[in-house]
Amino acid sequence: MIRLSKKADYSLMALKHILAKENEPSSAREIAQTYGIPFEVLAKLLQKLTRKGYLISQHGTKGGYSPAPASQTITVRDVLEAIEGPLALLDCSNPRKGTCDQEKYCSVRRPLARVEQKVLELLGRTTLREI
Repeated sequence: MIRLSKKADYSLMALKHILAKENEPSSAREIAQTYGIPFEVLAKLLQKLTRKGYLISQHGTKGGYSPAPASQTITVRDVLEAIEGPLALLDCSNPRKGTCDQEKYCSVRRPLARVEQKVLELLGRTTLREI
């Protein structure tokens, strides 16, 4: 089953919120309260997205998070990889999983790898503005 982690889901929700208010910074607390996201988790995710260059962080009373200049082109895949690392739908294509015990007997690896590639391409073409 293809499933987004809670962190990925929270990140996408927060980025959509921030992009919708592009002229006004959004605080982590505001976003957390709006969507019922644990504040501490969201704060760490927003920091990670800022380090990746997707957001600009502003300190102070009128501070918060704003879209980075390149935010128009951020894709769903960009965000998922920023939060989760390299994406792999199949264990056998996941570099973190190592080799598969069934590799030499598996008859579905290649067809499923094509499906995986199509899904990753779609995620890489879909911008945050489109979702």
